[in-house]
Amino acid sequence: MGSQVSEMSAPEESRQRTHFARMDAKADPVTAALIREEFSGWLRTQFSLDAAKISDVVLAVNEALANAAESAYAAADQPGAMHVLAEYDPAAAVLSVTVTDEGSWLSADGKPRDVARGRGIPLMHALADRAVIDGSATGTRVRLEWTGIDAV
Repeated sequence: MGSQVSEMSAPEESRQRTHFARMDAKADPVTAALIREEFSGWLRTQFSLDAAKISDVVLAVNEALANAAESAYAAADQPGAMHVLAEYDPAAAVLSVTVTDEGSWLSADGKPRDVARGRGIPLMHALADRAVIDGSATGTRVRLEWTGIDAV
């Protein structure tokens, strides 16, 4: 048997190039680290970014992943799901990354968790051109955006 090589249509190839998605991933530190590495690889191959910018984007996304992995399901018996979607708008030269979970924004006793740590959210705001965090009792959505991003 010979191997088959299938060619992607232009829209499929474009979508693959401009999107990175990991849906229904287990919200735990091991999975978060794997997604960070996959995202970093995708970022390096799809965009013309210097090392400092790559580091900034990966660190900001890592903080969002870490928050979902460490905090979203802290009161649950086992981790739930987290979802990551990165989209690139070539017309606007904007890269946006959304990390969501269906966990709890607050701890079981209704108080914010571990206020002694708390550097992730300020880091995301400092590293992204725009960072929006929507938290509720039914989950958290973190949307990070960078402007002036050029594709390869």
